[in-house]
Amino acid sequence: MTSQDGRLDEKPRVAIRCQDNSSVGVTFCDRFSFDADSVHYAVELRAPGLTARVNEVVAWIWDSDLTTFLEELAADYRGWDGERTWQTNDRDLTVSAVFRSGGYVGLTWALQPWPQAAGGWGASVTTWLEAGEQMTSLAADIRNLLAREQP
Repeated sequence: MTSQDGRLDEKPRVAIRCQDNSSVGVTFCDRFSFDADSVHYAVELRAPGLTARVNEVVAWIWDSDLTTFLEELAADYRGWDGERTWQTNDRDLTVSAVFRSGGYVGLTWALQPWPQAAGGWGASVTTWLEAGEQMTSLAADIRNLLAREQP
């Protein structure tokens, strides 16, 4: 399940909770932009015993974006074979998707900041969402968050 918080006293965020286990989730937040070529945002992963955050994931306007990837998954709500994968240009955020019988999509969200650095770290969680409406809602929420103008 996804939710977009829009309280006046907080910055916009998108929270994704696993349908199978609501203590597992991903949050997109703290969006900002230096220029017209990119959008920066934070991604937080959480699960029992795990909290991980990358403060500055970058989406470049010339890259294939996360929103398009999620919209394509939502459009294929009847399913597909194998795994589909998307990642940022810097490879610090990777999303892999599999389809499970019963109409659910497993999204594995993997963070690995500074993937070329020695002594780096990585973390991942998997959220399960309904293939149709929940995936469509997630794609729309992410599109809105990343396209939103800063006040």
